[in-house]
Amino acid sequence: MQFTVSQESIVRPLQLVCSIVERRATLPILSTILLRTHGQQLTMTSTDMELEMIATLPVAVEQEGKATVSARKFLDICRALPANATISFQAQDNKALVRAGKSRFSLSTLPSEDFPDSEGAHYTDEISLPQSALKSLLDETSFAMASQDVRYYLNGLLLEREDNILRAVATDGHRLALGSLSTTNTVDKKNSIIVPRKAILELGRLLNDSSDNVTIAFSQQQIKVELPDLHFTSKLIDGQFPNYQRVLPLGGDKEVIAERDKLKEALSRAAILSNDKHRSVRINLDTNLFKATVINQEQESAEEELVVEYSGAALEIAFNNAYLLDLLNAIPDEKVKMIFSDDNSSVLITPQDDKLERQYVVMPMRL
Repeated sequence: MQFTVSQESIVRPLQLVCSIVERRATLPILSTILLRTHGQQLTMTSTDMELEMIATLPVAVEQEGKATVSARKFLDICRALPANATISFQAQDNKALVRAGKSRFSLSTLPSEDFPDSEGAHYTDEISLPQSALKSLLDETSFAMASQDVRYYLNGLLLEREDNILRAVATDGHRLALGSLSTTNTVDKKNSIIVPRKAILELGRLLNDSSDNVTIAFSQQQIKVELPDLHFTSKLIDGQFPNYQRVLPLGGDKEVIAERDKLKEALSRAAILSNDKHRSVRINLDTNLFKATVINQEQESAEEELVVEYSGAALEIAFNNAYLLDLLNAIPDEKVKMIFSDDNSSVLITPQDDKLERQYVVMPMRL
């Protein structure tokens, strides 16, 4: 195979494709990317056996074919060349030759037949929506995913389809984030999948804030995401996600409305003196007053008072401060509503408006 391409046009898609390649791959072929030329297009494919990413770009093809090269080495070479360079790539007899100007690199290749084939899947549900809408949904919920939890089904994000609603839910057992948005198409019956953490993080990097459409499709085994010139698939987590509806607190009678930025700044300052692994913060509520107190193991203390809208009974309760800050960073609204029941019950936090498109639950800590 042989093709030429400008340095500017190949670096960005090559970076995206290389992002899922493991630095210490279990099989040598998994540390490579598959380059394939057809017509006047180059496709670059990478996989870790769970995720697969395919980028397509126009190139000048002299000879069609396919070859595998080290993902990291090829990326480092292309990135190091001048922005105005024209890169010539030629693969033959287990060697790949990369040239640009007076630079010349000879790379070894592995048999392209050994590169894992993607499995075909029967997709039962497909949605097309603006990238910005999907990106917001993921950004506002994915922070609550577990990481390396023995309950493997928590190490991912639940995507649920019901009527014309796409819902995203994440929990690590101590907090829960729920977001939803309306789609243009409707499903006949409710269905859900659990997308692995790594796939969600990669998808968050691929999406941008534009109104360009992204298409996502589900099957029982995998999810497919199609962006302009980029194709992304991931296997799903086979497990039963917890019934999140049972976790949402109901009937709380103590309602606080606070300015998000001021609340976040107060909790951030109080967190300066947190040094225990639980990062606990004690919250006292009184009429129009929100007080946050942190006392560390050296008996140092930080105290922050904030004027809020609150007319309920006095309440003292403790939370993991990091969990509160994570969700306040995820909410874009100016004001938040916090609904408490008592000092042993979870708090429900939403944007001030009552649309309930985003809901967050944090469990309390023992005082």
